[in-house]
Amino acid sequence: MNFALILFMLVVATGVVWAFDHFYARKKRPADAPDPWWVEYGGSFFPVILAVFLLRSFLVEPFKIPSGSMIPTLLVGDFILVNKYTYGVRLPVINKKIVELNSPQRGDVVVFRYPPDPSLDYIKRVVGLPGDKVVYRNKRLTINGQEIVQTKVEDYLDRDRLFYTPRFVETLGSVQHHILVEAEAPPFVQQIVRFPYADKCHYNSEGVSCEVPAGHYFMMGDNRDNSQDSRFWGFVPDENLVGKAFFIWFNFSDLKRIGSFH
Repeated sequence: MNFALILFMLVVATGVVWAFDHFYARKKRPADAPDPWWVEYGGSFFPVILAVFLLRSFLVEPFKIPSGSMIPTLLVGDFILVNKYTYGVRLPVINKKIVELNSPQRGDVVVFRYPPDPSLDYIKRVVGLPGDKVVYRNKRLTINGQEIVQTKVEDYLDRDRLFYTPRFVETLGSVQHHILVEAEAPPFVQQIVRFPYADKCHYNSEGVSCEVPAGHYFMMGDNRDNSQDSRFWGFVPDENLVGKAFFIWFNFSDLKRIGSFH
């Protein structure tokens, strides 16, 4: 469901009703005549829907985390806010960038339109920038020939499965975060879809290496062995970016999650 398109259509519909009444119909009615129901509702809803549309399109947009691919940073059921203007101002609905601002940096947690099916929104962490060579073999991440250090910390407890997973601290750019790596899971990564610039990735039994093309990004989930990401379906083009996640504003199962994003 394209919620932005639905909002836009509602803005247009209620705006037409408001404008028609304000500039034409109201002048034709007797001064003491009540507003027709369609004018009352349309005129009342128009400023509210317009405000929501502008806020959601240009400032912040709420999302709900549907899967565990970003555990332990983000849990299933977290409601997050996404900054829509960090990476440039885009026209709503068509998502065309009209103002250049910042570019994604390594370590950013980003919502984007899933390249194989842009109707779906995904959230992952930026690992590779345009021009980077990203290698993920035997569960070790290397960027431009430099291995990213993984420091072991206390294991992560999945309270739903009552299962402990090894947890590590990793630093990408200026961002320090936790990742999960299951020692018993196989390192092999299999390409699951044919994607643009697939010739820039090479797969074997140890993992994958990719050269990130211009205007694209290599994304990975923090739950490394339970994430379908760029290792499997390729690069994220700049035009698919939605915004940068920055705040957990609610979680029905755990109120302590509020504001805990890092």
